Amino acid sequence: MLALIAGQGRLPGLLAAALERGGRAFTVAELDGFPAEGMGAHPVRRFRLEHLGTLLRDLVADGATEVCLAGAVRRPAVDPAAVDAATAPLVPRILAALHSGDDGALRALVAIFEDAGLRVVGASDIAPELLLEAGVPTHAQPQPVHTSDADRAAAVLAALAPLDVGQGCVVSRGQVLAIEALPGTDWMLSSLAAGHDGPRGGLFFKAPKSAQDRRFDLPAIGVQTVQGAAAAGLDGIVIEAGGVLVLDPEAVIAEADARGLFLWVRR
Repeated sequence: MLALIAGQGRLPGLLAAALERGGRAFTVAELDGFPAEGMGAHPVRRFRLEHLGTLLRDLVADGATEVCLAGAVRRPAVDPAAVDAATAPLVPRILAALHSGDDGALRALVAIFEDAGLRVVGASDIAPELLLEAGVPTHAQPQPVHTSDADRAAAVLAALAPLDVGQGCVVSRGQVLAIEALPGTDWMLSSLAAGHDGPRGGLFFKAPKSAQDRRFDLPAIGVQTVQGAAAAGLDGIVIEAGGVLVLDPEAVIAEADARGLFLWVRR
């Protein structure tokens, strides 16, 4: 059985649907305060971080052998008075994770699950259809200027990867207009849109960090990303082939076509 540790956003619901279609047994657990979307009638168990040890014990007792982490979760505060006996031995590791960068925090959390005997699998292992093949599936096509902008964006993200900053940036005619940080993609694009008063051009580039463990925190785009890029006056979106999940691929492509943007799945 697989345990889906769900955060916010559409991804957990899409994975639950894929698991159901595949006839795989699974259970869903969500961190208190970060409700999962799209679970329908599927039962969801809620847990506090202070009770993580108990959750792990219960999952293993119920027959879970695999775990997938999916969805957005902000770092919750830990109440020492609420820590239960099964979680107490994990507190030093949990606190160290909460004070690490995103990659470090997730690696520490994954290690805790693995130490409990649960094999960590990636979202793309459950729903490989969310990874598009390399190419341009939209009517609009990137032009030579976009090729150089994509090269520039890839170089920027490669340079930032050791700093654990973000997984996306916006480049127009060689100029870096924005870099994704903690507030995320939607905030970055909406900030650009707020200052957009005429033709801008350029592209939004999204890719996983170099050396990133692709079993967790794989970047994703959706219809809202396309809408944000259009509002910011961009020409299109570039994602790394095999490295970025596309939530509702058909809807994303249709939205890009409706707004005249290209989607380039770049090898």
